[in-house]
This record gives sequence, structure tokens and C-alpha cells, in this order.
Amino acid sequence: MKFKHIERLEKFSNDLKKLLKRYPSLEDDLDSFIRAQLIAYHKFNVDNRGIVPMVGLAIEYPQIFKVLKFACKSLKGKGVQSGIRMTYAYFSVEDRIEFIEIYYKGDQENEDKERIKKYYGNSTKAL
Repeated sequence: MKFKHIERLEKFSNDLKKLLKRYPSLEDDLDSFIRAQLIAYHKFNVDNRGIVPMVGLAIEYPQIFKVLKFACKSLKGKGVQSGIRMTYAYFSVEDRIEFIEIYYKGDQENEDKERIKKYYGNSTKAL
């Protein structure tokens, strides 16, 4: 089971490009994350507490999620506690994922809520 569409915001692509210099496995790690965790969570309702809905954003649709468990092969010995964090939007009606931000927790403590609100703050319920 796949998603109909998986997209990346331009800013996400920029974040990823910067991180790839330090963590060259990230592109493969992202593919593995999509195939394992993302599909398990959204398609099979398997919750390993690695993905959490973000609350307090006042955004009804799409649902915004934060990834807390992300395995990065470049960070050897860390497993899913790599410190890589990600936010994404899930459009359930369209069956679409849109990656918003990826960062290393050692560089940036929390997600950029202003970025999320900029792209999705005016969103309303699904049509």
C-alpha cells in the first residue's frame, strides 16, 4: 500500500540538502521511513510512538505530524533515536503526504511552527 502522492516543500528540500552534507544516508533513510513507519502508521494504524500529531496549531486540515523516531544510518549506533526530526502534513482525503521540515535536534531544538502556519494556517476542512 502506497500513498497517492508524496511531495516535499521547497524549504524541506533545502533542509535536506544541507543535512545530506553531514548525513549522506538521509535520502535512503527517508525512503526506508516512508516504506516502514509512515505506511504502517497511516495505512495500518500501527503506532510505535515514533509519529505524533501536532496539537495547538489551530489547523483543521491537513493533519500535521511530527516524527520523533527516525533511523539514520550515518549516525551509527543511535537507531531511531538519531536526533533527526521531521514534520509533515497528511491530507487524508487526497491520500497525500507533504514533507514540511527536517532538522537535527542538536542544531535546532524544535520545529518551525511559523513555517507550518505559513503553509497551512489558512487551511480549512477537507472538501
